[in-house]
Amino acid sequence: MTTTASIQDVAHRDSTSVGVIDLKKLRSAGISTRRAARMARPGGPWRRVYPGVFVIQDKPPTRLQLLHATIARYGPDAIITGTDALRAHGVTHPLTGEIHLLLPHYRRPGSEPGVLTYRTARMPEPVIIDGLPYAGAPRAALDLARRESDPKGVERLATLPLFWGLCDRTELLAELNAGNQRGSSAVRAVLRGLDDRETFTHGQALRLLRQTPLPAPQWNVTVCDLRGRRIGVADAWWDQVGLAWRYRTAAGPTDFSHLALTATGTVLVRCTPRQLNDTPADITQELVRAFTQAARTPRPKVRAVHRRETAA
Repeated sequence: MTTTASIQDVAHRDSTSVGVIDLKKLRSAGISTRRAARMARPGGPWRRVYPGVFVIQDKPPTRLQLLHATIARYGPDAIITGTDALRAHGVTHPLTGEIHLLLPHYRRPGSEPGVLTYRTARMPEPVIIDGLPYAGAPRAALDLARRESDPKGVERLATLPLFWGLCDRTELLAELNAGNQRGSSAVRAVLRGLDDRETFTHGQALRLLRQTPLPAPQWNVTVCDLRGRRIGVADAWWDQVGLAWRYRTAAGPTDFSHLALTATGTVLVRCTPRQLNDTPADITQELVRAFTQAARTPRPKVRAVHRRETAA
């Protein structure tokens, strides 16, 4: 007789399954469909998520468990897109209520509550993250943007992978041109009118920092003294050592906040958007040297306040 412990073992044998089990795994454990249905009755130890897919717990599934259950339900050729894919790539963005799923055009999937399926002849190459198949960030953002009716929403969604340094405008346009043209005119208009300094420069900075051993900074902060009086601004700020990086706010002939920052003992790296684009290796070396210098000196008596959220 198969015990509950052995069922748990089967469910967790794949470390990425997060307690999700389907009929194939159940049969390998010697569990019949009838017994599985009995285990998932109200008050039982399991929860049924979709037909033939269960979570081995008596509480509602988490979003991660729902993603695993959705792939188990729709099969290994399904790919997660939309906000779940963007968040898997590191983008901060609220989740949609539904899980967005790409399926090959020849599939005739049944509908499930909480899942929005798109049949497509152009399935992307999946990006496997923690055992789940996701669309790349450009495709995921464009899949969302094409469904958005509000122009501001289109702009926010279309620029997310640019702002987070996950692609450049050329890659985003290539993805847009290769895909379904329905709903693409608003996205094209957004890409034509983008402010390069605001959107692309932040993405360039993120890509550059990924090539360094530096810890993640805080973004877009106002640096104040301990009494709360404004001293200056930093596009990136390493609070533990008092290092500021300015790559967008460093222009402006009347801006003397950089002098006020350095007067406090803050180590400051300044560059222009053009330098960030043309000489990234030089900027990388300067940042690493500056962080080392800041770590060896007393931290300045300042504190940082966020100016705005970093999501586009």
